[in-house]
Amino acid sequence: MIKQEYSSLLIRILSILSPLSILILWEVMARVHIIDTRLLSSPSLILHAFIPLLLSGELLYNTAVSVQRVIWGFLAGSAPGIVLGIGMGLSPLIRSAFEPMIAATYPIPKLALMPLILLVFGLGETSKIFTIAIGVFYLVVINTMAGVLSIDKIYLDVAQNFGASRKNFYLTVALPGALPMIFAGLKLGMGMALILIVAAELSAAKAGVGWMIWRAYDMFAIEQMFIALITLSLLGYVFSLLLDMLENWVLPWKKQV
Repeated sequence: MIKQEYSSLLIRILSILSPLSILILWEVMARVHIIDTRLLSSPSLILHAFIPLLLSGELLYNTAVSVQRVIWGFLAGSAPGIVLGIGMGLSPLIRSAFEPMIAATYPIPKLALMPLILLVFGLGETSKIFTIAIGVFYLVVINTMAGVLSIDKIYLDVAQNFGASRKNFYLTVALPGALPMIFAGLKLGMGMALILIVAAELSAAKAGVGWMIWRAYDMFAIEQMFIALITLSLLGYVFSLLLDMLENWVLPWKKQV
């Protein structure tokens, strides 16, 4: 017991010290002029630029705009992905109808679709949400289908022998059995959503974290660019924690390693 507590404490300390050591090394290299602060800046300069952005409300506003787009795009892509993935896992007919199309279109870079998406949906919010949704959809549907196909056949047979309705079959057998893989797809989808929000806001936006990155590039404001990048990484960490909390609540029997 004591050994486990010591190991857990050591892991927590290392998780804190590793990023701190990188920041310290970065600052030292900047101060002794090993790196060019005009291009790579330094933690102290970034912190100095961060405070005015935070106090002015500009950073919070742009972050809120991006978070809203990410959430709507994530929901719009994950919901149909789960439904279709379960259907593909349970029905060979549905799987044979959709799997070739998914296999053919999944490798297409989502950024390559941006011009077409802008032509169809315009420069408004719909184009940004759709760009995120289409990236999330593929990851969720593929993982959901794999989760359903990995369910032990004996559970499916038991449900059929007891005359389970189609609704009960979906909700009490397929969905619970596929939940671990569904959450894996959701976590991958959230990472994809944060990648695509930057691309969507680079092309057609007047606010957002991606827009901040592009504006900082135009103005050669390196510190603001790093602030936007760090904000994205923090958003990814927060969303990951939220999904982990949701997974632990939905799947209390799943032990975290």
